Amino acid sequence: MATPTSILPPLTPERRRVAVSQFEHANQSVATGNYDYGIRLLLSCCKLDPGNLIYRQTLRRTEKAKYKNNLRGAMLAWLTTWPAKARAKTALQTRDYLGVLEYGERVLVSDPWDVGAQMDMAVAADGLGQLDLAVWLLEQARQKTQASAALNRALARLYEKRGNFMQAIALWNLVRKAKPADQEAGRKLKDLAVNETIARGNYDGAVAEASAVPKPNGAADPPTDQVQSKSKEYRVGTAAAKAEGAAAPGDRPGREAAPIRAKLQADLTNAGLYVQLAAVYRRHNDLEQARAVLQEGLGPTGNAFELTTELADLEIEPFRQNMAVAEERFKDKPDDEELRKLRIRLRKEINTRELELHRRKAERFPTEMSHRYEAGVRLLRGGQVDEAIQELQAARGDPRWRWQSLTQLGHCFKARNNWRLAQRNFEEALRLLPTVESANKKEILFVLAQGCAEAGDLAHAVDVGHELANIDFSYREIGRLLDEWQTKLDGANAPK
Repeated sequence: MATPTSILPPLTPERRRVAVSQFEHANQSVATGNYDYGIRLLLSCCKLDPGNLIYRQTLRRTEKAKYKNNLRGAMLAWLTTWPAKARAKTALQTRDYLGVLEYGERVLVSDPWDVGAQMDMAVAADGLGQLDLAVWLLEQARQKTQASAALNRALARLYEKRGNFMQAIALWNLVRKAKPADQEAGRKLKDLAVNETIARGNYDGAVAEASAVPKPNGAADPPTDQVQSKSKEYRVGTAAAKAEGAAAPGDRPGREAAPIRAKLQADLTNAGLYVQLAAVYRRHNDLEQARAVLQEGLGPTGNAFELTTELADLEIEPFRQNMAVAEERFKDKPDDEELRKLRIRLRKEINTRELELHRRKAERFPTEMSHRYEAGVRLLRGGQVDEAIQELQAARGDPRWRWQSLTQLGHCFKARNNWRLAQRNFEEALRLLPTVESANKKEILFVLAQGCAEAGDLAHAVDVGHELANIDFSYREIGRLLDEWQTKLDGANAPK
Protein backbone atom coordinates (compact mmCIF):
# COMPACT_ATOMS: atom_id res chain seq x y z
CA MET A 1 0.00 0.00 0.00
CA ALA A 2 1.32 3.42 -0.91
CA THR A 3 1.93 5.92 1.83
CA PRO A 4 -0.94 8.41 2.05
CA THR A 5 0.09 11.79 0.70
CA SER A 6 -1.52 15.03 1.86
CA ILE A 7 0.95 17.59 0.55
CA LEU A 8 3.23 17.82 -2.46
CA PRO A 9 6.84 16.76 -1.96
CA PRO A 10 9.37 19.62 -2.02
CA LEU A 11 10.56 20.59 -5.49
CA THR A 12 14.35 20.62 -5.60
CA PRO A 13 16.18 23.20 -7.75
CA GLU A 14 17.50 20.39 -9.94
CA ARG A 15 14.03 18.96 -10.62
CA ARG A 16 12.73 22.45 -11.37
CA ARG A 17 15.59 23.09 -13.79
CA VAL A 18 14.97 19.83 -15.62
CA ALA A 19 11.22 20.47 -15.80
CA VAL A 20 11.71 23.97 -17.21
CA SER A 21 14.16 22.67 -19.82
CA GLN A 22 11.80 19.89 -20.89
CA PHE A 23 8.91 22.33 -21.05
CA GLU A 24 10.83 24.56 -23.45
CA HIS A 25 11.69 21.60 -25.67
CA ALA A 26 8.07 20.42 -25.55
CA ASN A 27 6.83 23.79 -26.78
CA GLN A 28 9.32 23.71 -29.63
CA SER A 29 8.20 20.22 -30.63
CA VAL A 30 4.52 21.12 -30.52
CA ALA A 31 5.17 24.22 -32.62
CA THR A 32 6.57 22.00 -35.38
CA GLY A 33 3.59 19.63 -35.19
CA ASN A 34 5.41 16.83 -33.33
CA TYR A 35 2.63 16.29 -30.81
CA ASP A 36 3.68 12.84 -29.59
CA TYR A 37 7.17 13.90 -28.53
CA GLY A 38 5.81 17.10 -26.99
CA ILE A 39 3.25 15.13 -24.99
CA ARG A 40 5.93 12.78 -23.64
CA LEU A 41 8.01 15.73 -22.48
CA LEU A 42 5.00 17.45 -20.91
CA LEU A 43 4.06 14.25 -19.05
CA SER A 44 7.54 14.24 -17.61
CA CYS A 45 7.17 17.90 -16.59
CA CYS A 46 3.94 17.08 -14.73
CA LYS A 47 5.63 14.20 -12.93
CA LEU A 48 8.61 16.34 -11.94
CA ASP A 49 6.47 19.27 -10.79
CA PRO A 50 2.96 17.89 -10.02
CA GLY A 51 1.55 21.15 -8.73
CA ASN A 52 2.47 23.23 -11.79
CA LEU A 53 -0.85 24.05 -13.45
CA ILE A 54 0.73 25.59 -16.54
CA TYR A 55 2.39 22.29 -17.45
CA ARG A 56 -0.95 20.46 -17.28
CA GLN A 57 -2.79 23.16 -19.20
CA THR A 58 -0.20 23.02 -21.99
CA LEU A 59 -0.33 19.22 -21.98
CA ARG A 60 -4.11 19.21 -22.29
CA ARG A 61 -4.13 21.74 -25.12
CA THR A 62 -1.57 19.66 -26.98
CA GLU A 63 -3.54 16.45 -26.50
CA LYS A 64 -6.73 18.07 -27.72
CA ALA A 65 -4.97 19.57 -30.72
CA LYS A 66 -3.60 16.13 -31.58
CA TYR A 67 -7.15 14.75 -31.75
CA LYS A 68 -8.46 17.89 -33.50
CA ASN A 69 -10.82 18.60 -30.59
CA ASN A 70 -13.06 15.65 -31.50
CA LEU A 71 -14.26 15.25 -27.84
CA ARG A 72 -13.53 11.49 -27.87
CA GLY A 73 -9.77 11.05 -28.26
CA ALA A 74 -8.17 8.03 -29.92
CA MET A 75 -10.09 5.20 -31.52
CA LEU A 76 -11.10 2.59 -28.90
CA ALA A 77 -9.62 4.74 -26.14
CA TRP A 78 -12.12 3.25 -23.67
CA LEU A 79 -10.60 -0.18 -24.31
CA THR A 80 -6.92 0.76 -24.14
CA THR A 81 -7.15 2.96 -21.06
CA TRP A 82 -8.91 0.63 -18.63
CA PRO A 83 -5.67 -0.65 -16.95
CA ALA A 84 -4.59 2.92 -16.14
CA LYS A 85 -8.09 3.73 -14.91
CA ALA A 86 -8.05 0.72 -12.60
CA ARG A 87 -4.66 1.72 -11.18
CA ALA A 88 -5.92 5.28 -10.63
CA LYS A 89 -8.93 3.94 -8.70
CA THR A 90 -6.67 1.76 -6.54
CA ALA A 91 -4.33 4.68 -5.88
CA LEU A 92 -7.29 6.84 -4.88
CA GLN A 93 -8.49 4.21 -2.39
CA THR A 94 -5.04 4.10 -0.78
CA ARG A 95 -4.74 7.91 -0.83
CA ASP A 96 -1.73 7.77 -3.13
CA TYR A 97 -2.76 11.08 -4.66
CA LEU A 98 0.38 11.57 -6.73
CA GLY A 99 -0.23 8.14 -8.23
CA VAL A 100 -3.79 9.13 -9.12
CA LEU A 101 -2.50 12.18 -11.01
CA GLU A 102 0.11 10.12 -12.83
CA TYR A 103 -2.26 7.31 -13.89
CA GLY A 104 -4.95 9.83 -14.74
CA GLU A 105 -2.64 11.60 -17.16
CA ARG A 106 -1.93 8.27 -18.84
CA VAL A 107 -5.66 7.92 -19.48
CA LEU A 108 -5.95 11.46 -20.80
CA VAL A 109 -3.14 10.93 -23.31
CA SER A 110 -5.59 8.74 -25.23
CA ASP A 111 -8.77 10.63 -24.32
CA PRO A 112 -8.22 14.15 -22.93
CA TRP A 113 -11.97 14.47 -22.31
CA ASP A 114 -12.37 11.40 -20.07
CA VAL A 115 -14.72 12.59 -17.34
CA GLY A 116 -14.10 9.81 -14.81
CA ALA A 117 -10.33 10.19 -14.90
CA GLN A 118 -10.54 13.92 -14.40
CA MET A 119 -12.96 13.58 -11.50
CA ASP A 120 -10.60 11.15 -9.76
CA MET A 121 -7.68 13.48 -10.41
CA ALA A 122 -9.64 16.40 -8.96
CA VAL A 123 -10.18 14.46 -5.71
CA ALA A 124 -6.46 13.75 -5.59
CA ALA A 125 -5.51 17.36 -6.33
CA ASP A 126 -7.80 18.57 -3.56
CA GLY A 127 -6.25 16.03 -1.21
CA LEU A 128 -2.83 17.43 -2.06
CA GLY A 129 -4.01 20.95 -1.24
CA GLN A 130 -4.01 21.98 -4.92
CA LEU A 131 -7.47 23.53 -5.04
CA ASP A 132 -6.91 25.51 -8.26
CA LEU A 133 -5.77 22.37 -10.02
CA ALA A 134 -8.80 20.44 -8.76
CA VAL A 135 -11.17 23.15 -10.02
CA TRP A 136 -9.45 23.31 -13.39
CA LEU A 137 -9.67 19.54 -13.85
CA LEU A 138 -13.43 19.53 -13.29
CA GLU A 139 -13.91 22.55 -15.55
CA GLN A 140 -12.10 20.59 -18.24
CA ALA A 141 -14.39 17.62 -17.65
CA ARG A 142 -17.44 19.86 -18.13
CA GLN A 143 -16.34 20.68 -21.66
CA LYS A 144 -17.61 17.25 -22.69
CA THR A 145 -20.71 17.04 -20.52
CA GLN A 146 -22.39 19.88 -18.68
CA ALA A 147 -25.49 17.96 -17.58
CA SER A 148 -23.85 15.46 -15.22
CA ALA A 149 -25.26 15.98 -11.72
CA ALA A 150 -22.28 14.19 -10.14
CA LEU A 151 -19.78 16.37 -11.98
CA ASN A 152 -21.66 19.60 -11.30
CA ARG A 153 -22.02 18.65 -7.63
CA ALA A 154 -18.28 18.01 -7.27
CA LEU A 155 -17.34 21.28 -8.97
CA ALA A 156 -19.93 23.26 -6.99
CA ARG A 157 -18.38 22.02 -3.74
CA LEU A 158 -14.92 23.09 -4.89
CA TYR A 159 -16.21 26.47 -6.05
CA GLU A 160 -17.72 27.09 -2.63
CA LYS A 161 -14.51 25.97 -0.96
CA ARG A 162 -12.52 28.43 -3.09
CA GLY A 163 -15.03 31.23 -2.58
CA ASN A 164 -16.57 31.21 -6.07
CA PHE A 165 -20.09 31.45 -4.67
CA MET A 166 -21.74 32.77 -7.82
CA GLN A 167 -20.49 29.86 -9.91
CA ALA A 168 -21.39 27.41 -7.16
CA ILE A 169 -24.97 28.69 -7.18
CA ALA A 170 -25.19 28.19 -10.94
CA LEU A 171 -24.04 24.59 -10.65
CA TRP A 172 -26.29 23.75 -7.70
CA ASN A 173 -29.18 25.04 -9.78
CA LEU A 174 -28.18 22.57 -12.50
CA VAL A 175 -28.01 19.74 -9.97
CA ARG A 176 -31.47 20.59 -8.67
CA LYS A 177 -32.79 20.82 -12.23
CA ALA A 178 -31.45 17.34 -12.96
CA LYS A 179 -32.61 16.00 -9.57
CA PRO A 180 -35.48 18.12 -8.21
CA ALA A 181 -35.67 16.12 -4.98
CA ASP A 182 -31.95 16.47 -4.20
CA GLN A 183 -31.76 17.65 -0.59
CA GLU A 184 -28.13 18.78 -0.69
CA ALA A 185 -28.75 21.02 -3.70
CA GLY A 186 -31.71 22.67 -2.01
CA ARG A 187 -29.79 23.16 1.22
CA LYS A 188 -26.75 24.60 -0.54
CA LEU A 189 -28.80 27.01 -2.60
CA LYS A 190 -30.55 28.25 0.53
CA ASP A 191 -27.23 28.65 2.33
CA LEU A 192 -25.56 30.48 -0.54
CA ALA A 193 -28.54 32.64 -1.44
CA VAL A 194 -27.66 36.17 -0.34
CA ASN A 195 -30.76 37.89 -1.66
CA GLU A 196 -29.40 41.24 -2.70
CA THR A 197 -26.40 39.77 -4.51
CA ILE A 198 -28.28 36.97 -6.23
CA ALA A 199 -30.93 39.42 -7.45
CA ARG A 200 -28.24 41.04 -9.58
CA GLY A 201 -27.48 37.72 -11.28
CA ASN A 202 -29.27 35.66 -13.91
CA TYR A 203 -28.61 32.03 -13.12
CA ASP A 204 -31.72 30.37 -14.59
CA GLY A 205 -30.47 28.11 -17.33
CA ALA A 206 -26.88 29.28 -16.88
CA VAL A 207 -25.41 26.02 -18.13
CA ALA A 208 -22.16 27.58 -19.27
CA GLU A 209 -21.76 30.03 -16.38
CA ALA A 210 -19.15 27.99 -14.51
CA SER A 211 -16.97 27.70 -17.60
CA ALA A 212 -16.34 31.43 -17.46
CA VAL A 213 -14.29 31.31 -14.24
CA PRO A 214 -10.86 32.97 -14.60
CA LYS A 215 -8.01 30.52 -14.66
CA PRO A 216 -4.86 30.97 -12.55
CA ASN A 217 -2.12 33.05 -14.20
CA GLY A 218 -4.55 34.05 -16.97
CA ALA A 219 -4.10 30.71 -18.76
CA ALA A 220 -7.15 28.94 -20.16
CA ASP A 221 -8.03 26.39 -22.77
CA PRO A 222 -10.09 27.69 -25.69
CA PRO A 223 -13.82 27.41 -24.83
CA THR A 224 -15.89 24.77 -26.54
CA ASP A 225 -18.40 25.59 -29.25
CA GLN A 226 -21.21 25.15 -26.75
CA VAL A 227 -19.81 27.87 -24.51
CA GLN A 228 -18.91 30.18 -27.40
CA SER A 229 -22.41 30.09 -28.90
CA LYS A 230 -24.46 30.69 -25.75
CA SER A 231 -26.63 33.38 -27.35
CA LYS A 232 -26.57 33.42 -31.14
CA GLU A 233 -28.47 36.66 -31.48
CA TYR A 234 -25.88 38.49 -29.36
CA ARG A 235 -22.83 37.44 -31.36
CA VAL A 236 -21.01 40.23 -33.14
CA GLY A 237 -19.76 39.72 -36.65
CA THR A 238 -21.61 36.45 -37.26
CA ALA A 239 -24.02 36.00 -40.13
CA ALA A 240 -26.88 35.23 -37.75
CA ALA A 241 -26.37 38.42 -35.75
CA LYS A 242 -26.19 40.47 -38.91
CA ALA A 243 -29.38 38.96 -40.25
CA GLU A 244 -31.49 39.42 -37.15
CA GLY A 245 -31.26 43.20 -36.89
CA ALA A 246 -33.77 43.50 -34.04
CA ALA A 247 -33.96 42.09 -30.52
CA ALA A 248 -36.62 39.67 -29.40
CA PRO A 249 -39.55 41.06 -27.39
CA GLY A 250 -38.63 41.51 -23.74
CA ASP A 251 -34.92 41.30 -24.53
CA ARG A 252 -33.71 44.52 -22.91
CA PRO A 253 -29.98 43.89 -23.40
CA GLY A 254 -30.67 43.02 -27.04
CA ARG A 255 -32.58 46.28 -27.56
CA GLU A 256 -29.79 48.34 -26.02
CA ALA A 257 -27.17 46.49 -28.05
CA ALA A 258 -28.96 46.71 -31.41
CA PRO A 259 -27.89 50.26 -32.40
CA ILE A 260 -24.28 49.56 -31.39
CA ARG A 261 -24.27 46.33 -33.42
CA ALA A 262 -25.62 48.27 -36.38
CA LYS A 263 -22.69 50.69 -36.15
CA LEU A 264 -20.27 47.78 -35.88
CA GLN A 265 -21.48 46.31 -39.16
CA ALA A 266 -20.27 49.49 -40.85
CA ASP A 267 -16.93 49.53 -39.01
CA LEU A 268 -15.79 46.20 -37.58
CA THR A 269 -12.38 47.66 -36.70
CA ASN A 270 -13.75 50.20 -34.21
CA ALA A 271 -12.50 48.97 -30.82
CA GLY A 272 -14.57 51.52 -28.91
CA LEU A 273 -17.82 50.05 -30.24
CA TYR A 274 -16.89 46.58 -28.99
CA VAL A 275 -16.18 48.06 -25.56
CA GLN A 276 -19.56 49.86 -25.57
CA LEU A 277 -21.36 46.70 -26.63
CA ALA A 278 -19.64 44.63 -23.94
CA ALA A 279 -20.61 47.29 -21.38
CA VAL A 280 -24.29 46.74 -22.25
CA TYR A 281 -24.11 43.05 -21.40
CA ARG A 282 -21.96 43.72 -18.38
CA ARG A 283 -24.58 46.10 -16.96
CA HIS A 284 -27.07 43.24 -17.20
CA ASN A 285 -24.57 40.88 -15.53
CA ASP A 286 -24.18 38.74 -18.66
CA LEU A 287 -20.43 38.37 -18.27
CA GLU A 288 -20.18 35.47 -20.69
CA GLN A 289 -21.74 37.47 -23.52
CA ALA A 290 -19.62 40.53 -22.68
CA ARG A 291 -16.55 38.32 -22.94
CA ALA A 292 -17.74 36.88 -26.26
CA VAL A 293 -18.16 40.39 -27.70
CA LEU A 294 -14.65 41.46 -26.66
CA GLN A 295 -13.08 38.26 -27.96
CA GLU A 296 -14.95 38.69 -31.23
CA GLY A 297 -13.36 42.11 -31.65
CA LEU A 298 -9.76 40.99 -31.10
CA GLY A 299 -9.31 39.76 -34.66
CA PRO A 300 -10.80 42.70 -36.60
CA THR A 301 -9.03 45.27 -34.37
CA GLY A 302 -5.66 43.51 -34.29
CA ASN A 303 -5.81 42.81 -30.53
CA ALA A 304 -6.57 46.42 -29.68
CA PHE A 305 -5.25 47.46 -26.27
CA GLU A 306 -8.70 48.66 -25.19
CA LEU A 307 -10.14 45.20 -25.75
CA THR A 308 -7.36 43.25 -24.05
CA THR A 309 -7.51 45.45 -20.95
CA GLU A 310 -11.30 45.32 -20.87
CA LEU A 311 -11.09 41.52 -21.06
CA ALA A 312 -8.60 41.50 -18.20
CA ASP A 313 -10.95 43.61 -16.08
CA LEU A 314 -13.86 41.35 -17.00
CA GLU A 315 -11.92 38.35 -15.73
CA ILE A 316 -11.77 39.99 -12.30
CA GLU A 317 -15.52 40.58 -12.08
CA PRO A 318 -16.48 37.07 -10.82
CA PHE A 319 -14.00 37.50 -7.98
CA ARG A 320 -15.57 40.86 -7.09
CA GLN A 321 -19.02 39.29 -7.07
CA ASN A 322 -17.76 36.44 -4.91
CA MET A 323 -16.25 39.02 -2.56
CA ALA A 324 -19.65 40.71 -2.25
CA VAL A 325 -21.24 37.39 -1.31
CA ALA A 326 -18.45 36.63 1.18
CA GLU A 327 -18.93 40.04 2.82
CA GLU A 328 -22.66 39.43 3.17
CA ARG A 329 -22.08 36.01 4.69
CA PHE A 330 -19.44 37.38 7.05
CA LYS A 331 -21.96 39.87 8.44
CA ASP A 332 -24.10 36.93 9.51
CA LYS A 333 -21.16 34.84 10.73
CA PRO A 334 -18.48 37.26 12.00
CA ASP A 335 -16.77 34.52 14.03
CA ASP A 336 -16.39 32.12 11.11
CA GLU A 337 -12.63 31.64 10.75
CA GLU A 338 -12.87 29.95 7.35
CA LEU A 339 -14.92 32.83 6.01
CA ARG A 340 -12.38 35.30 7.35
CA LYS A 341 -9.57 33.48 5.57
CA LEU A 342 -11.65 33.31 2.42
CA ARG A 343 -12.20 37.08 2.41
CA ILE A 344 -8.46 37.61 2.78
CA ARG A 345 -7.74 35.29 -0.16
CA LEU A 346 -10.33 36.97 -2.35
CA ARG A 347 -9.05 40.44 -1.48
CA LYS A 348 -5.51 39.37 -2.32
CA GLU A 349 -6.58 37.82 -5.63
CA ILE A 350 -8.57 40.90 -6.67
CA ASN A 351 -5.79 43.28 -5.64
CA THR A 352 -3.13 41.30 -7.51
CA ARG A 353 -5.15 41.19 -10.71
CA GLU A 354 -6.16 44.86 -10.52
CA LEU A 355 -2.56 45.90 -9.86
CA GLU A 356 -1.36 44.10 -12.98
CA LEU A 357 -4.14 45.70 -15.03
CA HIS A 358 -3.37 49.26 -13.87
CA ARG A 359 0.35 48.73 -14.39
CA ARG A 360 -0.32 47.76 -17.99
CA LYS A 361 -2.40 50.87 -18.46
CA ALA A 362 0.24 53.06 -16.82
CA GLU A 363 2.92 51.68 -19.13
CA ARG A 364 0.75 52.28 -22.19
CA PHE A 365 -0.35 55.78 -21.13
CA PRO A 366 2.51 57.15 -18.99
CA THR A 367 1.08 60.69 -18.86
CA GLU A 368 -2.32 59.58 -17.53
CA MET A 369 -1.82 59.80 -13.76
CA SER A 370 -5.08 58.04 -12.87
CA HIS A 371 -3.45 54.70 -13.75
CA ARG A 372 -0.43 55.41 -11.57
CA TYR A 373 -2.71 56.45 -8.72
CA GLU A 374 -4.74 53.24 -8.98
CA ALA A 375 -1.53 51.18 -9.16
CA GLY A 376 -0.22 52.99 -6.07
CA VAL A 377 -3.37 52.24 -4.08
CA ARG A 378 -3.09 48.54 -4.87
CA LEU A 379 0.62 48.45 -4.12
CA LEU A 380 -0.19 49.89 -0.69
CA ARG A 381 -2.90 47.28 -0.14
CA GLY A 382 -0.43 44.58 -1.08
CA GLY A 383 2.16 45.80 1.41
CA GLN A 384 4.57 47.14 -1.26
CA VAL A 385 4.78 50.50 0.47
CA ASP A 386 7.94 51.96 -1.08
CA GLU A 387 6.74 51.16 -4.61
CA ALA A 388 3.36 52.66 -3.72
CA ILE A 389 5.02 55.91 -2.60
CA GLN A 390 6.78 56.26 -5.96
CA GLU A 391 3.55 55.87 -7.92
CA LEU A 392 1.50 58.13 -5.64
CA GLN A 393 4.09 60.89 -5.60
CA ALA A 394 4.01 60.88 -9.40
CA ALA A 395 0.19 61.00 -9.40
CA ARG A 396 0.28 63.85 -6.86
CA GLY A 397 1.49 66.16 -9.62
CA ASP A 398 -1.87 65.90 -11.40
CA PRO A 399 -4.40 68.35 -9.86
CA ARG A 400 -7.20 65.89 -10.60
CA TRP A 401 -5.62 63.31 -8.30
CA ARG A 402 -3.75 65.49 -5.81
CA TRP A 403 -5.85 65.20 -2.65
CA GLN A 404 -6.47 61.49 -3.23
CA SER A 405 -2.74 60.85 -3.73
CA LEU A 406 -1.86 62.88 -0.64
CA THR A 407 -4.32 60.86 1.43
CA GLN A 408 -2.85 57.56 0.27
CA LEU A 409 0.68 58.87 0.79
CA GLY A 410 -0.30 59.64 4.37
CA HIS A 411 -1.28 55.99 4.81
CA CYS A 412 1.99 54.89 3.17
CA PHE A 413 4.19 56.91 5.53
CA LYS A 414 2.08 55.84 8.49
CA ALA A 415 2.73 52.21 7.47
CA ARG A 416 6.46 53.03 7.39
CA ASN A 417 6.22 54.45 10.94
CA ASN A 418 7.12 57.94 9.69
CA TRP A 419 4.34 59.93 11.31
CA ARG A 420 5.91 63.30 10.53
CA LEU A 421 5.57 62.74 6.77
CA ALA A 422 2.21 61.01 7.19
CA GLN A 423 0.84 63.98 9.14
CA ARG A 424 2.14 66.42 6.55
CA ASN A 425 0.38 64.59 3.70
CA PHE A 426 -2.88 64.15 5.61
CA GLU A 427 -2.99 67.86 6.51
CA GLU A 428 -2.27 68.93 2.95
CA ALA A 429 -4.98 66.55 1.67
CA LEU A 430 -7.46 68.21 4.09
CA ARG A 431 -6.62 71.67 2.73
CA LEU A 432 -7.27 70.53 -0.85
CA LEU A 433 -10.32 68.38 -0.12
CA PRO A 434 -13.46 69.44 -2.06
CA THR A 435 -16.36 70.48 0.17
CA VAL A 436 -18.54 67.65 -1.18
CA GLU A 437 -16.12 65.01 0.15
CA SER A 438 -17.59 64.96 3.66
CA ALA A 439 -17.08 61.22 4.20
CA ASN A 440 -13.40 61.42 3.22
CA LYS A 441 -12.94 64.49 5.39
CA LYS A 442 -14.23 62.65 8.46
CA GLU A 443 -11.97 59.67 7.81
CA ILE A 444 -8.86 61.80 7.28
CA LEU A 445 -9.60 63.80 10.43
CA PHE A 446 -10.01 60.58 12.41
CA VAL A 447 -6.76 59.06 11.14
CA LEU A 448 -4.96 62.34 11.74
CA ALA A 449 -6.27 62.67 15.29
CA GLN A 450 -5.52 59.05 16.15
CA GLY A 451 -2.03 59.28 14.64
CA CYS A 452 -1.20 62.41 16.65
CA ALA A 453 -2.39 60.69 19.84
CA GLU A 454 -0.25 57.62 19.12
CA ALA A 455 2.73 59.91 18.43
CA GLY A 456 2.26 61.59 21.83
CA ASP A 457 0.99 64.90 20.42
CA LEU A 458 -2.16 64.85 22.56
CA ALA A 459 -2.86 68.57 22.24
CA HIS A 460 -3.03 68.37 18.45
CA ALA A 461 -5.02 65.12 18.67
CA VAL A 462 -7.61 66.85 20.83
CA ASP A 463 -7.83 69.84 18.46
CA VAL A 464 -8.33 67.63 15.38
CA GLY A 465 -10.68 65.35 17.31
CA HIS A 466 -12.86 68.30 18.28
CA GLU A 467 -13.07 69.36 14.64
CA LEU A 468 -14.30 65.86 13.74
CA ALA A 469 -16.68 65.71 16.71
CA ASN A 470 -18.17 69.02 15.61
CA ILE A 471 -19.04 67.38 12.28
CA ASP A 472 -20.09 63.92 13.54
CA PHE A 473 -19.79 63.18 17.26
CA SER A 474 -20.59 59.48 16.80
CA TYR A 475 -17.97 58.84 14.11
CA ARG A 476 -15.89 55.80 15.13
CA GLU A 477 -16.32 56.62 18.85
CA ILE A 478 -14.44 59.91 18.53
CA GLY A 479 -16.34 61.24 21.55
CA ARG A 480 -14.98 58.51 23.81
CA LEU A 481 -11.47 58.89 22.38
CA LEU A 482 -11.56 62.64 22.98
CA ASP A 483 -12.36 62.03 26.65
CA GLU A 484 -9.42 59.62 26.93
CA TRP A 485 -6.99 61.99 25.23
CA GLN A 486 -8.17 64.97 27.26
CA THR A 487 -7.79 63.02 30.49
CA LYS A 488 -4.20 62.05 29.58
CA LEU A 489 -3.44 65.60 28.52
CA ASP A 490 -4.80 67.05 31.76
CA GLY A 491 -2.77 64.52 33.72
CA ALA A 492 0.39 65.45 31.88
CA ASN A 493 -0.19 69.16 32.42
CA ALA A 494 -1.14 68.84 36.10
CA PRO A 495 1.30 70.44 38.54
CA LYS A 496 3.70 67.98 40.13
